[in-house]
Amino acid sequence: MKPTLLLLAALLVSAGTAAQDGIDRILRQIETHNPQLQASAHQTRAQQLENRADNNLPNPSLSYSHLWDSDDKHITTGELIISQSFDFPSLYATRGRAARLKNAALDARQAAQRQDILLQAKEACLDVILLYRQQLLLDERLDNAESLARLYAERLRTGDANALEVNKINLELLNVRTESRLNQTALRAKLQELTALNGNQPLAPGRPLPEPAMPSPAALGLTDYAPAPLPQDFAALADELLAADPALQALQSEHDAALRQVSASKQGWLPGLEVGYRRNTETRHPLNGIVVGFSFPLFENRHKVKAAKSQARSTDYLRESAVLNASSALWQLFDEARQLDESIREYRQAFARQQDLTLLRKALEGGELSMIEYFVEVSVVYQSKSNLLQLENQYQKALARIYKTRL
Repeated sequence: MKPTLLLLAALLVSAGTAAQDGIDRILRQIETHNPQLQASAHQTRAQQLENRADNNLPNPSLSYSHLWDSDDKHITTGELIISQSFDFPSLYATRGRAARLKNAALDARQAAQRQDILLQAKEACLDVILLYRQQLLLDERLDNAESLARLYAERLRTGDANALEVNKINLELLNVRTESRLNQTALRAKLQELTALNGNQPLAPGRPLPEPAMPSPAALGLTDYAPAPLPQDFAALADELLAADPALQALQSEHDAALRQVSASKQGWLPGLEVGYRRNTETRHPLNGIVVGFSFPLFENRHKVKAAKSQARSTDYLRESAVLNASSALWQLFDEARQLDESIREYRQAFARQQDLTLLRKALEGGELSMIEYFVEVSVVYQSKSNLLQLENQYQKALARIYKTRL
């Protein structure tokens, strides 16, 4: 008995590892080929370069004036000025730090979008596993209904069954066939969804398939769930997940950048500077010199400090709200997963205690059960198995959402 249990445990671990490898392999492909992620990477790079460009020096200016005497046009004079204006030096350092924080926020936003897309892909993989396992259950029901239909058709011919029983079996057969077709359609749709997320690239590299063929769940390693135990010390885990949340990191960087912008706005009252070179040919001997100028921001910087402070307060409130919402969402997911885990264990215990479907079939064929009693019993069993498959899928999705920041 002990070696058998060890073998079963080893098989379950092996199947779970294969499933996790299959999901991880698909997620890495989607991360590489997803067009939305590729567009986001280029958009982020463009915005980061714009942030850096906002701290560039103004363009240098060059002007030349040529004047002549109104009475004697042979008397001329000329003046050449080359100058460069710039803000107070400390302002560039402050704006540079603000730009780096804004760029860090953009990186975090891109990471959050990446995690959202990979979570969508992982949930689609989990749905493929669900639909695959549902198909196995429906195939079992279909085989059972078809064999019953053949048995009772023969009994009707020999007079051992009536038309009502045969009609009941044929109706069950029709219902199961319809459910099987609908499940197969849903499975193909999920595989197509994964292919679209992968930029319409093959999900199973090295396995070229003719269009519109799709790889099977077995070829993708999506036939069973990986082991996913319920977290024990969730309070510590929640703090860790919140600290690693890129959406919250983005808001923190945006808040820090807004504070830097307040400092930059305050320094906006410092005078602007201008230096340059000037050459004047008004006299017989050209005059060379330097140009030094100041600009006083009497009007340009009005209300900018107040606006920057209001923006900083806004980002602070947004960050606090986002942290509260994210923490609440994590605890809700944990409570959901805990309830689902309890229901799954109750279903499995019930299945361990109930009689096998084979015994019900033998009781029906032996006349111990009527057709109505048999279908009532079988329908309850199959519905319970289907409920268990749904619960397992919801549990896996809840944990996937909890651990989204680890994708």
